[in-house]
Amino acid sequence: MKQYTGKNIDEVLAEVASLNKCNVSDITYNVIEEKKHLLNIGNSVTIEAYTPTDIKEFIFNYLGAYFEELNQSVSIEIILEKARDGKDELQYRVILDAENNAIIIGKNGQTLRAINLVVRAATNATFKKRVNVVIDVNHYKEDRYKKVKQIAFRVAKEVQKSHVNASLDPMPNDERKVIHQHLQNMHNIATVSEGEGEKRHIIIKYVENSAE
Repeated sequence: MKQYTGKNIDEVLAEVASLNKCNVSDITYNVIEEKKHLLNIGNSVTIEAYTPTDIKEFIFNYLGAYFEELNQSVSIEIILEKARDGKDELQYRVILDAENNAIIIGKNGQTLRAINLVVRAATNATFKKRVNVVIDVNHYKEDRYKKVKQIAFRVAKEVQKSHVNASLDPMPNDERKVIHQHLQNMHNIATVSEGEGEKRHIIIKYVENSAE
């Protein structure tokens, strides 16, 4: 993290926000040193701080070095947006595009998921917090989200009719989130995630309506 020094914490945070073109509320920081003197003359505070701009820069450089090692030319675009679940959490959506996107995606998206896990782990470790990173290749993920929503909706309709719970195939966390959100208001339907690791999957359950 970068270090900043000023007369007081408010002044330092204002400087960080100005330099990074962000709100003070977007800054994560730790106070390293604080000096106080008589009559408040010569007071100073030093902090370590980072902003969403620093996280974007880290992800960009990390992926750049990763693909350079693989001798692959890849364009990288990072979009900062609100998370899909509607919470205030920020999401770093990374869009990659290469000469051969199929290699980066891998069979059933396995390589892409592996890259996403590595980048997310490195980012979390560097900034010592959970950072929501979603990596896409030429909008493959967007197409995948549409597909899993369609599958989940069809299965949920069958569960409504049969009253028999159904399990979907294992899928990564981001895809499960999309399904939970997509089916959350569906009549007589509830979704839960079960299993561990790569076997974690969604169960679509029939639930009696409380008004019935």
